[in-house]
Amino acid sequence: MGSVSLNVASSRRGGRRLACLCSPALLNLLVLLSLLSTNLLALLAFLSPRAHPVPAATANLSTSSSSAAAISAQVAAIAREIDATRLVPHRAAGDGGGTTLPPELLLFLSPHALPLGRDARTGLTHMPASVAHACFRSPSTLALLAAFATYAPYAACPRNATLPHRLISKACEPLPRRRCLSRGPRTALPSSNMGVDSRRWVKPRHDHEFLIDDVLRLAAGAGKIRIGFDVAGGAANFAARMRERRVTVFTTVLDNAGKPMNEFVAARGLFPLLLSPAHRFPFYDGVFDLVHVGTTALAEGGSPALGQAGTEEALEFFMFDVDRVLRAGGLLWIDSYMCHSDERRQVLVSLISRFGYKKLKWVMGEKAGTGSAKAAMYFSAVLQKPARG
Repeated sequence: MGSVSLNVASSRRGGRRLACLCSPALLNLLVLLSLLSTNLLALLAFLSPRAHPVPAATANLSTSSSSAAAISAQVAAIAREIDATRLVPHRAAGDGGGTTLPPELLLFLSPHALPLGRDARTGLTHMPASVAHACFRSPSTLALLAAFATYAPYAACPRNATLPHRLISKACEPLPRRRCLSRGPRTALPSSNMGVDSRRWVKPRHDHEFLIDDVLRLAAGAGKIRIGFDVAGGAANFAARMRERRVTVFTTVLDNAGKPMNEFVAARGLFPLLLSPAHRFPFYDGVFDLVHVGTTALAEGGSPALGQAGTEEALEFFMFDVDRVLRAGGLLWIDSYMCHSDERRQVLVSLISRFGYKKLKWVMGEKAGTGSAKAAMYFSAVLQKPARG
């Protein structure tokens, strides 16, 4: 067998050479040991927990999955809680001592099976009905709801035109759907009995009443006023005046003392919306160029339900919903709001200041014919919504 000679130069200066004679068997042993040690270190590095960094995409996917699972669990828990507390009393009917709900109402309130079966995320197999929990808050409201839902299916609806207004006045909205055929319009009342006013907002009468043309000129720099929303507009006089200026206005209308206000407004070629000011507006965010509110809207919108005393919290919910449906640069017209107390006026003024609206018009005046120290005050303003974020 031969030998291998390894010559290593120590430096450039040409020092002595180091010669080492190694046998092939020893060299093979050294190579084998180096391979074994390298593989062993690689194995240890692979098995180490710190050697497995989770890719960012995998980590995000895991986090999203866990978040979705948590949300699904919460939704399922809420649904079980609603069913457990019997806010929808489909299981409590006929148990004695209470109002017996009609079969049609029970059918509407019963949870309906999901068309594709059990939902994998929420675990739900049925979807509860959408109905206001305030409908079941008191026995009197529940009795009205039972009367509203008492009818013969597929036949003509009973003549209970005042029931929807009475239920909505008790915050029972939205109302349940019915499977009956609507009747024809009620006997129309003459315009003289419906509160028609063709002069307001057109000719000046009081300092706290603004004219429509003046308000529209204020909006010239913020875009054209094309669509508006009038809360608690009564006979829709405001919408009629705005239509003459080619502005479409939706009006929330409730029948007053049995008068068919919704049918009367529709007969004028205007759009009535059966909705109380205490209800969330069924519109998308920022769709209106103008929102018009008056005394009735602020008084009823600031109450948990019609006929109840107003609260600061309820007024905040109402004003925030008004702000939601008004576009940036749009106008909020507070029209002749009558403040019966200075405290109520300060609450409203303080609330308005939180929104950061630009004051285009701002007028406060004492109600005519009151000379007392605590006289009622009229408050009118035209405010422009700022652009946020």
